[in-house]
Amino acid sequence: MAAVVGGCGGGKPSATTRVVVATTTQVGDLVRNVAGARAEVRQVLAPNSDPHDYEPRPSDARAVAETGVVFRSGGDLDGWLDDLVDSAGGEAEVVTLMDSVRTLGDDPHWWQDPRNAERAVRAIRDGLSRVDPEGATLYARNAASYAKRLRRLDRSVLGCIAQVPPAQRRLVTTHDALGYYAARYGIEVIGALIPSLSTEAQPSAGDTAKLVEQIREQDVKAIFPESSLNPKLERAVSREAGARLGEALWADTLGPEGSSGATYIDSIASNTAALVKGLSGGERSCRPRA
Repeated sequence: MAAVVGGCGGGKPSATTRVVVATTTQVGDLVRNVAGARAEVRQVLAPNSDPHDYEPRPSDARAVAETGVVFRSGGDLDGWLDDLVDSAGGEAEVVTLMDSVRTLGDDPHWWQDPRNAERAVRAIRDGLSRVDPEGATLYARNAASYAKRLRRLDRSVLGCIAQVPPAQRRLVTTHDALGYYAARYGIEVIGALIPSLSTEAQPSAGDTAKLVEQIREQDVKAIFPESSLNPKLERAVSREAGARLGEALWADTLGPEGSSGATYIDSIASNTAALVKGLSGGERSCRPRA
């Protein structure tokens, strides 16, 4: 597999090293699956970090200056890349994966639908092939192999969510990060503790009180925190509303090696297992496979 230099650290690459940069953890994992061992993938964000409030470092600019292509997620999620590219100089091509997927308005969390991940993989394949034509056959082969796994994952998630009675498929999360997942798998989003597509927003007391009332009225079984954020507010709301506190979801980030969300596929599988358990009140269990 390609090496990952967390936070874009590391020394100057050798003349024979193909260096590509990925902004987020999800994008980094998708790029590694297409690039294989042919490229060194320098990932800006570390695992389990919030991309919404990231501030680039000088080492990030150096990595961008040394690469031929930068893969970004798109939207407000990694909007900080624009200033980073400007400060880095260089002539790197920037591939915005959000431009290659089917979006829900301005929601930047497109990867929560595995079909969008497959579309992004095709864009990654093409981007790598443009800067490294000699590797095009390898990139195409890797992309096709990984796309098959993504399609298996999607089918398996559909089967798992089908085990939850439709009336219980009601979701409350930390912020509005699972809209694509909910739309794909027939889940109704009741609300979020932070009613925004970004974690940088702050909930008001009125927003929280209204959400508690909705949770009670609609008999929501569980509230799901996010892995990269403190679940203090979620605990308080779950107690007040009489709902369970579900397992933490991988929303804006993947986890470190060895965690349940270390890869993109792992994160979707882990989220699905947590949702099936939480939404069913603990009566069902299912973990999808790819």
